[in-house]
Amino acid sequence: MDIRRTGEPANRITLVLIGDGYTADQQELFQEQADRAWRALLEIEPFRSYQSYFNIRRVDVVSPVAGIAESENHSRRATTPLGMHFWCEGTARLLCADEPATARYAGNGEGPQYLIALANSSEYGGAGGTGVTTLAGGSPDAGRIIQHEIGHTVGDLGDEYDSAPDDADYPNLSTVNADEMARAHVKWWRWLGAQSPDGGGTVGAYRSANGIYRPTVDSVMRTLGGSYNLPSREAILEQLYRRIGPMDPPEPAAGAVTGRPRLHVRPLPLTGTRQLQVQWRVDGVLTAPQGPDPSWLDTATLPIRPGKDVKVTATVRDTTDWVRDETFRSQHMTKTVTWTLKG
Repeated sequence: MDIRRTGEPANRITLVLIGDGYTADQQELFQEQADRAWRALLEIEPFRSYQSYFNIRRVDVVSPVAGIAESENHSRRATTPLGMHFWCEGTARLLCADEPATARYAGNGEGPQYLIALANSSEYGGAGGTGVTTLAGGSPDAGRIIQHEIGHTVGDLGDEYDSAPDDADYPNLSTVNADEMARAHVKWWRWLGAQSPDGGGTVGAYRSANGIYRPTVDSVMRTLGGSYNLPSREAILEQLYRRIGPMDPPEPAAGAVTGRPRLHVRPLPLTGTRQLQVQWRVDGVLTAPQGPDPSWLDTATLPIRPGKDVKVTATVRDTTDWVRDETFRSQHMTKTVTWTLKG
């Protein structure tokens, strides 16, 4: 069922929450834990400001047994619908699910979606970066776990802690130091010297014990409860904009229109004072809208000569300073629609 809908699924990312190991009598428990999980996710930036980019859907799955496989031998792994179990790949806290089964229960939604599987367990654990993000729904750390694990899934971020594998094939990890980044224009070179959002110093190249460099001293990808550093925020936003656009379809539809209608663009709303920028042009000349709402333009007020076709464009752009790649901004975070007013 849809528990939070901010727009049409074709231009939203749907988070699908699915439970495993919850019996018929424990469905209310699952619903409470699912609510806590997605609300915790929307408390951390950039998800907080961009929360209207997400729809939330919950799938209630009844398990014949309570709980999931927590021991190393997976003795109960096959008895729950999603087959969730700890000790995935031999790691105690790594929590896996049967991805094809989870996808079947989730169904094929319209538009992009991410699957989040909650296990009926109070143990500490989770996983991200694959087809299903997992967390132990009853863990006291569940909210902080999903904030970390969704970074893997949505932003394709790597772990920044000392014991992580020495794999730097992620936007927030590097094999070269800050000087080499600046010279070669690689990794997070645009962010070097910027103040970290948590006040914990500046963006640089901090070497972990595994020999890999990370952008900041600490972050949520290193320590639960932290913030995403600036390169990671940018990576998350870029992944969002690779899947959806900055505006919903305009009214009326772009193209030739008759008469002098009010033209309306629909930028995706942000949470907070900053909103997406809207600019109007009439035959290429920048034009201010008539009222306080920049998403409307009343063409009846335009000085248009009878018998002359006029081209009106509206450009919606996300001007956030959490993105410094201007080429990406132009290609994915900016959209222009055009109407031709027939004379």
